[in-house]
Amino acid sequence: MSKPVESSTANAKATDNPTGAPSGRGRQKGKKGVDSSIWVMGGLTLLMVILAYLKSPDLPMRGLQTSMSLLQDVWLPLLLGFLLAGFFDVLVPREFLVKWMGEQSGIKGILIGWLIGLAMPGGPYVVFPIAASLFNQGVGVGPLVTFITAKSLLSPTRLFSWEAPFLGWPFAAARAIPSLLLPPLVGIIGQRLFSYFNR
Repeated sequence: MSKPVESSTANAKATDNPTGAPSGRGRQKGKKGVDSSIWVMGGLTLLMVILAYLKSPDLPMRGLQTSMSLLQDVWLPLLLGFLLAGFFDVLVPREFLVKWMGEQSGIKGILIGWLIGLAMPGGPYVVFPIAASLFNQGVGVGPLVTFITAKSLLSPTRLFSWEAPFLGWPFAAARAIPSLLLPPLVGIIGQRLFSYFNR
C-alpha cells in the first residue's frame, strides 16, 4: 500500500524541477559562503584597525577617510550595477534563462555565456551583480563561469583603448587570441568542479 504513495511523492518532486536546474539546496550553500565571507572580511577589518591603532592612534581615522574617498569614487557605478541586476531579474523570465543557459543547456549555454561576456560593457560593478542575479534565477554554473571569465579576460573597450595603443598590436593580439578561446574551456572545467565541490 505504501509503494503508490512513494511513487507519487517522487513524481511530485520530479515535476517541481522539470528543467533539471539546481534546486534551492545547491544555492543555499552559496549563501552560506557569502555569510562566512562577511565574517572573514569583518574580522580582517577589525584586525587592521587594531594594528593601525597600535602603530599610531591617528591611523584608524586616516584609513577611514581614505575609505570614504574611495567610496565616493565607486558608489555610483555600484548603485547602477545593482539597479541593472534588479531590473534584469524582473524583466527576463526565469524560464527563458533556464532554457538557454540552465544546467541542461550544455555547450549551447556555455557559448551563449561566452558571447554575452565578450559583448557586455562595464566593469566588475556591473558584471558581478548581474552574475549573482543570473545564478539565483537558475543559470547553470558552466555558462556563468564562462560569462565571468570572458568578461574578465577580454574587453573590446580595453583592448582598443588601452592595450593596443600602449603595448602595440602584436602584443595585444598575442594576449587577445588565447583570452578569446579560453573561456568555454574554463566553463566546462568549472561546471565539473562545482558539481564535485557541491556534493
